Amino acid sequence: MASFNPVKIFSGTQSTYLAEKIAHYYGKDLGGYTCRRFSDGEMSPSFEESVRGCDVFLIQSTPPPGDNLMELLLMVDAARRASAHYVTVVIPYFGYARQDRKDKPRVSIAAKLVANMLAASGADRLMTIDLHAGQIQGFFDFPVDHLEGTSVFVPYIRSLNLENLVVASPDVGGANRARTFAKHFNADIVLCDKHRKRANEIASMQVIGDVEGANVVLVDDLIDTGGTMAKAAQIIMDKGAASVRAVCTHPIMSGKAHENISNSVLEELVVADTLPMREPNSKIRVLSVAELFAKAIGRIRDHESISSLFIKY
Repeated sequence: MASFNPVKIFSGTQSTYLAEKIAHYYGKDLGGYTCRRFSDGEMSPSFEESVRGCDVFLIQSTPPPGDNLMELLLMVDAARRASAHYVTVVIPYFGYARQDRKDKPRVSIAAKLVANMLAASGADRLMTIDLHAGQIQGFFDFPVDHLEGTSVFVPYIRSLNLENLVVASPDVGGANRARTFAKHFNADIVLCDKHRKRANEIASMQVIGDVEGANVVLVDDLIDTGGTMAKAAQIIMDKGAASVRAVCTHPIMSGKAHENISNSVLEELVVADTLPMREPNSKIRVLSVAELFAKAIGRIRDHESISSLFIKY
């Protein structure tokens, strides 16, 4: 019988709401943890119990990244200095993932920088879900467990029994994501080709494909201001669709996002609980990924395959 190191799960201040559910599904209480703050904003994380020789899982989504990413880095450093055996950072929403390449001169590749900082802090492993771009996994020199939101979204969409289902991407860059989602339903896909004036502001959009009489599901990894999703839904309905709903893993919901979604033609917006909802919205349905993360933690502890958690076509 193989011997295992004790597992301890801790949460940063941003993600306690989700970490408590993950710990519950795993069958453990969250570990004791406090984060003192000095008057100038400095943080001083502290574990309230021993982590010596333990496999430690630190749960924290990054936004707003200025505080939450720094807190996570300090948590990793504290665990390392307290002689933890193995430190896995669990980042349900990995911030800065949209900055994964140089798309114009004199800009940073922030996703790579964050990967470097996590490695420098002493992290051994990353667990996350639905990265903005899958190739970000290659920025890390340690293992990355990239979970898939389809594990919770596909069963829900199936339960709706939608006829003439068509999967859509709100932009051309998400074509592969939409195609992967569509394979679960043997459905066709359509694309919305958008042109931006600047970040979070769309200049024009057009639909590529036929949506006449279809029940359309827009699929994306995140929703920020909701402007793209609302405009895509309107154009799709104008093209003759019977209905349109959206599935987005990460509900950033900044700015006028709730207003944009409430005033849109969307039947509903289905999101995961990787980020907390700042206000209630009758059009938004939240599905939990806590059990998925808990199962993944168990498989890591038992040295079993993570891919067994994915829904097969």
